[in-house]
Amino acid sequence: MTTERTEPATTADERTMLDGWLDYHRQTLARKCEGLTDAQLRTASVEPSPLSLMGLVRHMAEVERSWFRRVMANDDAGPIYYSEADPDGEFHLTEADSWEEAYATWQAEIETARSHAARFALDDISVGKHRRTGERFNLRWIYTHMIEEYARHNGHADLIRERIDGATGE
Repeated sequence: MTTERTEPATTADERTMLDGWLDYHRQTLARKCEGLTDAQLRTASVEPSPLSLMGLVRHMAEVERSWFRRVMANDDAGPIYYSEADPDGEFHLTEADSWEEAYATWQAEIETARSHAARFALDDISVGKHRRTGERFNLRWIYTHMIEEYARHNGHADLIRERIDGATGE
């Protein structure tokens, strides 16, 4: 299965454009992971870094959860993979970690993010606060940050995928 990617229309309104680019980058990360085994998806980029494609997907599930659930909607959702004892737990994979679980969790967080975002206008200020800084954000800032976060990690995913099987591309 190939994940379809669609760029937003060049004349779309701002909200449609932001939604579209965020979905485009979500779809890009999914495409970078397609056709690989769980073992390949757990393959670290380069020692000593634990960065892997599965770890990136788990990380983005945490990021979606943090910004859209905790910050925007003030939903008291706890962490999925990390803890105080292991703040980078999403990247610390074991043989028991599966793509099926990571992908399903990520997709569920995306759907929840969409649901929460739909309740707010771009200029609406978050109900919750950032857990470290205590700041509030408008939805426009969160969208822009999420697009940046995905774009950066999609660059990492490109390099990891190329290391695994030589595949390159958008």
